[in-house]
Amino acid sequence: MYRTHNCGELTRKDIGREVILSGWIQKIRNFGSLFFLDIRDYFGITQLILYKELVKKAFFLGRECLIQVKGKVIERSSKNLNIPTGEIEISVCHINLLNPSLSPPFTIDNKTDGNEEIRMIYRYLDIRRNPIKNNLIIRHNLTLETRNFLSKNGFLEVETPILINYTPEGARSFIVPSRTHVDKFYALAQSPQLFKQLLMIGGIDKYFQIVKCFRDEDSRSDRQIEFTQIDCEMSFVEVHDVLAFFEHFIKHIFRKIKNIELDSFPCISYSDAIKMYGTDSPDTRFGMSFVELNDLIKKIDINWLKKEELVVGIKVNEYENIHEKIDFFLKKIENKNFFWIKYLHDKTLISSNQNFLSKKILKIFIEYFKALPGDLLFFSYGEKIKTREELGKIRLKIANFFNLKKYEIFNPLWIIDIPLLEWEEKSKKYKSVHHPFTSPKEEDIHLLENNPKGIRSKSYDLIINGIEIGSGSIRIHNKNIQNLIFKHLGLSKKEIKSRFGFFIKAFEYGIPPHGGIAFGLDRLINLLERHTNIKDFIAFPKSNYGKDLMIDAPSFLEKEKLKELHLPY
Repeated sequence: MYRTHNCGELTRKDIGREVILSGWIQKIRNFGSLFFLDIRDYFGITQLILYKELVKKAFFLGRECLIQVKGKVIERSSKNLNIPTGEIEISVCHINLLNPSLSPPFTIDNKTDGNEEIRMIYRYLDIRRNPIKNNLIIRHNLTLETRNFLSKNGFLEVETPILINYTPEGARSFIVPSRTHVDKFYALAQSPQLFKQLLMIGGIDKYFQIVKCFRDEDSRSDRQIEFTQIDCEMSFVEVHDVLAFFEHFIKHIFRKIKNIELDSFPCISYSDAIKMYGTDSPDTRFGMSFVELNDLIKKIDINWLKKEELVVGIKVNEYENIHEKIDFFLKKIENKNFFWIKYLHDKTLISSNQNFLSKKILKIFIEYFKALPGDLLFFSYGEKIKTREELGKIRLKIANFFNLKKYEIFNPLWIIDIPLLEWEEKSKKYKSVHHPFTSPKEEDIHLLENNPKGIRSKSYDLIINGIEIGSGSIRIHNKNIQNLIFKHLGLSKKEIKSRFGFFIKAFEYGIPPHGGIAFGLDRLINLLERHTNIKDFIAFPKSNYGKDLMIDAPSFLEKEKLKELHLPY
């Protein structure tokens, strides 16, 4: 028997009991004839006390050695009420070394001295630390809650293939050579998109899957080349059905996992999001929506701004110490088409364009924004798209620099009516904003022939605190519309048949109206726990360069293996 109890369960009620524990040595405190050891396992930490002859044996032990001890539970004289076992300790009568350990390359503790790279190389050691272990427990709880909730609501969990044919879905695919089919390749699935739609054609009413997906993109703190989706699809639904149900789902997850009650999720059109915040994933926790000023500029006749396609501004309300830091912040902004106005507490007005803006004009701006003493105004001007984009970046810089993001608040919203297609100048053809199977809005279908750029789609993104957590759409269930979309994407009839022939064929057998959504599981947990790096919630993540530092993947293949796969070497 390796243990009678784990290292996190013994308390005062166990005093006097003979026990056996097994675990790793967390700390050693040497007092000559007396040794204190902290022994750790998955469940917690227990303090051991070693006397006399056992001390000699302990001299050969080090941190992370795996030991088994027998002893009696006694009351601890110096109690630690921060841990469940802090009122007791084990008076050890026998100690057995199960496995020695090298000195770990970083401190295995809640606050470690190991940087991210070294911790990824020794990820199995990093998992021993409570922060990473607890994150994996949270991930487990979230996936369990997801499975239970969706299953109770009539969703069927179905696994779909990982090795599929290459199809253009927006991102680059990982390609896998076939050994048995010479010169042919699989692709790793970027998502289960086509298969979940085929399940709806197959008569499955509601589907879900917690699924691994693969995209050959640059990794970031919020993106990995392999990631996990909560993937869902429903038959006989429209946009409002999907949004209502999955708002209910997200509210349930926040309540169960974090005991947080969310308000109703507002809907904002894509065009309004760009117009108000300069981005399709706005963080609305700190206000500062854009105010368009072109009409005002014409009215007050500011010549050097009248010629600009767009003039837009934001107001920053007075915050503590904001004026003490503002000069340092302004030096960080590298934007020529930009100016600001300070409205000081003594009602003095200062502008970055004192030579071009009179005091009278500055007062007009202050009145127009209904600014109060202590407020700041920021302005951007130029071409419409670039101006909104630049002011959107400045808005976020302001929020970050002055700590305006309230981390205890979660502001979810739906972005709807996203464009169906966008023109790609480099390839001189359209590409899908979401994917080629997204349905256009009925009132825009007439634009398919002559003005595809103006078509809005039946798609929706869930944004929480400026982070895209989920994305989905109602799917095309009309064969002619689907073929027309493929045509706009520049696919020939031959390409459509070779890549999507099986899918188009399925349209001839009574395809139901259907739609769905996929949530990024890694991002959702990261957001719930208010972290900034999804790697902390993945057991074995890749680096920002897409490399597994622990197993040194990707790696070169031997010539014999390349030959077996019919690849050049």
